[in-house]
Amino acid sequence: MKISIVLCWALAAWLPAAWAAGDPAASRQAFGDVARVLQSPRCLNCHTVTDFPRQGDDRHPHQQMIKRGPADMGHPSLMCLACHQTANSADGGVPGAPNWRLAPLSMGWEGLSAGQMCRRLVDKSRNGNRDVPALVAHMTTDPLVQWAWHPGGRRTLPPLSQNDFHDAVRRWADTGAYCPK
Repeated sequence: MKISIVLCWALAAWLPAAWAAGDPAASRQAFGDVARVLQSPRCLNCHTVTDFPRQGDDRHPHQQMIKRGPADMGHPSLMCLACHQTANSADGGVPGAPNWRLAPLSMGWEGLSAGQMCRRLVDKSRNGNRDVPALVAHMTTDPLVQWAWHPGGRRTLPPLSQNDFHDAVRRWADTGAYCPK
């Protein structure tokens, strides 16, 4: 019994050091799963590098010639919230979630590799000053991000389930938040 207690104490002392060291290979592999979602139309349509949002799986320019605007919420004459409410419309035609908006241009991901996207994601000068725990919270709890798995209409879901995505984000962070090379 005493040996078991000593072993448990030794293991408890070792585990935090092992976690702090990280696991680059496991972290990069987990980010590969994260990237599959972030590179899907559900994310890329708003994480665009254009002055307009995109729509649909083919990522065509938003109808009605919608533009980004000064606060990434459309121009004052036609703000995103004029059509996009806090929930999907009853027929699913107009998607909605709280705080509907484009991601800032600094977080545009079009044309980036998984590694480039990851480096942009962790760059606090681009990501709204978020550290890794704040990124995990954003990707696993923000209602606008979670909308991707409840898009209404006939929109294609991301390539991972919501729970699998959350698990991959947490695995990436817990193993050191390493980016693919």
